[in-house]
Amino acid sequence: MEQRLSIITIGADDLIAMKQFYIEKFGWTIEAQAKDIVFFKLNGFLLGIYGRKDLAAFVGTSAEGSGFRPYTLAYMLNSRSEVESMFQQFKSNGVKIIKAPEEPPFGGYYFLLADIEGNIWEIAHNTFLTFDDKGNVTSHKNIDNL
Repeated sequence: MEQRLSIITIGADDLIAMKQFYIEKFGWTIEAQAKDIVFFKLNGFLLGIYGRKDLAAFVGTSAEGSGFRPYTLAYMLNSRSEVESMFQQFKSNGVKIIKAPEEPPFGGYYFLLADIEGNIWEIAHNTFLTFDDKGNVTSHKNIDNL
């Protein structure tokens, strides 16, 4: 199997509100949608938003549960100033900030935000990543010494 990702799907309690959040707060445009699912084209893959109960039924599990979601989504930038600029943009748009910008011990700069259903996004400049001219991650530098 190739090392690639095609779609990440979030199970939403309120599909309409989540769709509007990503349109209004992130400024994204819809790639495709149906009455019960919406797709946003990202860099080389899709982010899908599907009803939580429908997604649970699709995978054959219960839709019950709350609290920490065992994943985060990350948006990487080329510099600390780009992170700071995006932080100010989200803050002024009323997006829930989980953690204000800070430098982690290993370097870089990041902040955390949550969408309207608690999905956590890390907005960061990671000094260990390299990117192509389209913003796609091309490699991760060695971190054995951390």
